[in-house]
Amino acid sequence: MKKALKLTLAVVCVMFSTSLFAQKFGRINTQEIITNMNEFKDAQTQIQDFAKDLDAQLETIQVEFNNKLQEYQKAEGTMTEAVMQLKQKELTDLQTRYEQFQQVAAQDIQKKQMELLEPIRKKAVDAINEVAKAGGYIVVFDMMGNSLAYIDESATTDISGEVKAKLGVQ
Repeated sequence: MKKALKLTLAVVCVMFSTSLFAQKFGRINTQEIITNMNEFKDAQTQIQDFAKDLDAQLETIQVEFNNKLQEYQKAEGTMTEAVMQLKQKELTDLQTRYEQFQQVAAQDIQKKQMELLEPIRKKAVDAINEVAKAGGYIVVFDMMGNSLAYIDESATTDISGEVKAKLGVQ
């Protein structure tokens, strides 16, 4: 009876250890996947165009400031004190407007990036999840984060090719 119990216990231990080793671990570089997606390239173009438009508006304000500054410098000796103060205030207001627009433009660009890139990131994550589930992986490590102290790459499977195929990325 004791021998049968020991044998059963040994079999259970072997089965348990075998099932641990049968676990599948994968690895992927999410950033590489995302940056190779056509949607990402389109989003980058849209973001660049958006930034160029904002830069053009900033440049318009800068040109206006420079023109008013030149006018002020040319006529400085002939202006009354009241006109001089008015022109100085006008220049200060333009400079403040420029700085405020610059801050708002930076925030707008950041919002645009989030608006355009979040759906792309979600699509990639969804594809990774589908490939991982279909492949029976219990864990997939994102190599982009470099948050792992050590990983034996031979013990994991790179599923990038499958995810790229699912997304139609080359």
